[in-house]
Amino acid sequence: MDECRPFTRVLLFGVQHVLVMAATPISAIFLMSATLGLDADLTVDLLSAAFVLSGAGSLVQSLGPWKFGPRLPFVMLPGGAPLILFLAIAEQHGLRTAGGAVILTAVFCFVVLPVFSRLLAFFPALVIGTMIVIVGVNLVKVGAVLVTGTPGSPGFADPGDLGLGMATIGFTVVFYLVFTGVLRQLAVMLGLLAGTVLAAATGALESGHPVGGQLVNLPQLMPFGTPEFHLVAALPLMLYSLASMAEATGQTVINAEAVGKRIDRRTDVPKTVRGDALTSLFGGFFGLPLMVTSGENIGIVRVTGVRSRFVTAVAGVVLIVIGLLAPVTHAISVVPSPVVGGTAMVVFAVITVLGIQMLGRSDLDRHTSTFVCAVALALGLLPILVPGVYGGFPPDVRILLESGVAVGAFVAAVLNVLFHHVRPGLAARATLTRTGSDR
Repeated sequence: MDECRPFTRVLLFGVQHVLVMAATPISAIFLMSATLGLDADLTVDLLSAAFVLSGAGSLVQSLGPWKFGPRLPFVMLPGGAPLILFLAIAEQHGLRTAGGAVILTAVFCFVVLPVFSRLLAFFPALVIGTMIVIVGVNLVKVGAVLVTGTPGSPGFADPGDLGLGMATIGFTVVFYLVFTGVLRQLAVMLGLLAGTVLAAATGALESGHPVGGQLVNLPQLMPFGTPEFHLVAALPLMLYSLASMAEATGQTVINAEAVGKRIDRRTDVPKTVRGDALTSLFGGFFGLPLMVTSGENIGIVRVTGVRSRFVTAVAGVVLIVIGLLAPVTHAISVVPSPVVGGTAMVVFAVITVLGIQMLGRSDLDRHTSTFVCAVALALGLLPILVPGVYGGFPPDVRILLESGVAVGAFVAAVLNVLFHHVRPGLAARATLTRTGSDR
């Protein structure tokens, strides 16, 4: 994990990490632009900021300066669920308030972290494994939607898009089967590149997004104006950050296991959260939603077996370069969604497998553990498998309930406490009471 290989090899692996996650900041920013009606220049500024902050956050998490970052191979990106919350706040209260909400939430994470770290004892492998499975299933769905499009939309499940996505998966499998050594470790990137070449040959490349004619993009500080701070407006995002901290707990544990590093949850998990919070704090001043560690890149570590944290550090540098160089950003933006989705589905599915492996070590032979896992999976997967199930609830409540990760983590943690802490304690107290009365 701490080994720095020859630069050319580390650079290749770093670029692979970037290619796997690059679609997320691109899609996040252009979703913001389409939803909020932002002009092209502002969109370019936000896209530049998204890549630069993703790169800076990756450097923090991988290199671990002072008490920020666990020194694990992490890559950061704008979070999916926090983006939806950001858009909801922006539509209800304005962009300046949405930016202020991100800043308030980052500060909130720093404030509650000492208390949260004391609660980590209540997040054993049973809880974290359940949460990771839900995260993986949700991410596989996200990747699948990139291939098929949204159900009910024009062109949904277009045979050409499906073929392109399946071909990308097929290329990845063939490369992983045929190649050995470094080339096998690059199978994910090679599959994505092969899918892009096939798309070019069939005329399916994206037209690209407007990035202007300049060579360099410098992120604009406070692009929406001076942030406005409204605690009530920021409350949904602050509440979600608790689930995000729990997710960071799971990602830190699963990433450490993937690279074979022994960690102390009480010290290393807070470092991950601090890295997330610090990057989000700066991101809020550049108009971005909360920044989070990327689950798909943990899958890349597991698939390739490349454990060095310097690979993701180099990926961070590449992301910063992409954010500053407009032509590079434009080139990445033309990769078709089905190709990105096909690659993402494979990598995201690995996350699900990692969660299953963790559950296998959580004593599921105990009936109570099986019950806790089953109930948490049922409630956590419900909003993922049945979109809109909470449509009749108030908007702020609905946003929280529709986060399957948040619901699953909360249910698993509460039931684990009830069945494995409260119930045994009550039983022991009742036994002592009976023993005392017999005497």
